[in-house]
Amino acid sequence: MSAAFRTKPLSTLLAQLEEHGGLKRTLGWPGLIALGIGAVIGAGLFARTPAAAGQNAGPAVILSFVVAAIGCAFAGLCYAEFAAMIPIAGSAYTYAYVTMGELVAWVIGWALILEYGLGAATLSIYWSEYFNNLFPDLVPWAWRHSPLQVGPGGIHGILNAPAVLVLLAITLLLIKGISESAGVNAVIVAVKVAIVLLIIAIGWHFINPANHHPFVLAEDAAHTGLFKHGWGGVLGGAGVVFFAFIGFDAVSTAAQETIDPGRNMPIGILGSLTVCTVLYVLFSWVLTGIAPSLDFIDPNKGMEASVSWAIKTYMPGYAWLSTLVSVAILAGFSSVILVMLLGQSRVFYSMSKDGLLPRVFAELHPRFRTPYKCNLVLYIFVALIGALLPGDITGNMTNLGTLFAFVLVCIGVMVMRRKNPGQPRPFRVPFVPVVPILGALFCLAMIISVDSTSKIAAGSWMVIGLCVYFLYAGRHSNLGEAKMSRNAEPLTGD
Repeated sequence: MSAAFRTKPLSTLLAQLEEHGGLKRTLGWPGLIALGIGAVIGAGLFARTPAAAGQNAGPAVILSFVVAAIGCAFAGLCYAEFAAMIPIAGSAYTYAYVTMGELVAWVIGWALILEYGLGAATLSIYWSEYFNNLFPDLVPWAWRHSPLQVGPGGIHGILNAPAVLVLLAITLLLIKGISESAGVNAVIVAVKVAIVLLIIAIGWHFINPANHHPFVLAEDAAHTGLFKHGWGGVLGGAGVVFFAFIGFDAVSTAAQETIDPGRNMPIGILGSLTVCTVLYVLFSWVLTGIAPSLDFIDPNKGMEASVSWAIKTYMPGYAWLSTLVSVAILAGFSSVILVMLLGQSRVFYSMSKDGLLPRVFAELHPRFRTPYKCNLVLYIFVALIGALLPGDITGNMTNLGTLFAFVLVCIGVMVMRRKNPGQPRPFRVPFVPVVPILGALFCLAMIISVDSTSKIAAGSWMVIGLCVYFLYAGRHSNLGEAKMSRNAEPLTGD
């Protein structure tokens, strides 16, 4: 078991930066901020805001966003220190390998597969729903739904073709190159942020001050409990909208493709968090001013497609804006899928380089210098999920992997400060250990708040991961093989 806690020497890791033929460095801080915004602003802005307002916080949902942003900022500061100090692809997986050992690194990598893989599949399913809503007659019902779904007249779904196709398009874009992917992502981000700003600017004139009173919803028979309405509802709302911030950590997976990562990584991570927080607060203030918060949990009113419904109902003459909302949601989902698939492939790339996964995942395209075989294999895995399962099955498991990674990254900063105090740190987390401890505690609280079914499913996934580690990864690890065969032949690819 002691071998499972062997750590990767920091000097060995940093030596990878000098390798020729590795990932191409093309990203600056504007591209990183765009990647971060692309990952964060998606379903959360349009779905989590009305849900948290109606179920928990009311107009005080703006405070929920502030609380959630503070929690994310703690973790973001820790990510920024690691990404600047160790600008290697792999994000939390890589950081854990250096600080807490191989088994913990494997667990994080396995958890990130859960986040990025299931997250991308879930978003492709939701992308398909909004696409079909815009073009209801373009794809037959059976070819845009899971086989587990039954439609009008008893029609059974065959597979979700739009989900498969959008995943394919984004995978091919990622194979083409990170700079091309970042360029397309920047266009998508510009479109959806412009539409969000348009909603804020136009909607501001339709705010009814009465809808912001009371600022905190009073408890009623249907909403009792510590985190349902009242000031406790602000904290409960933070637990809901926290997931609207998930994705900024994917910025750190592109560290090895970033120009001057010591400067640009912290700007990219913290800058994207700041921009998204400001947009979330403004958007939630306008949305809760346009429509009464309780409308968003009324099945006869704005429970579904809440933002579009509020615009159509309370902003006469602006029905066209609700169509733009659908366009923004499609753009948002596309950019989040892109960053999720990017993050997953880079984690796989790093795990393969370390021997924990088959080395095919580390092979780069001879022209584009991207891990194309990794992208293609992951596409098959994610596309099968998107094609055959409905979104309600895949959606609830995507967050636990992220929160778990956040906890270990916060702990890892403290461990690294103790193990390598003299290592140059272009960016340093302030007030250590207070900030990392607060980040870990906040994320642990969010893990506790997740429903039991999702925790059981995620736990089962982790058990499978441990089996894979002890049966394959631990035996093929570069560190393990190097120790056992120092006098044997040099390691070769699988």
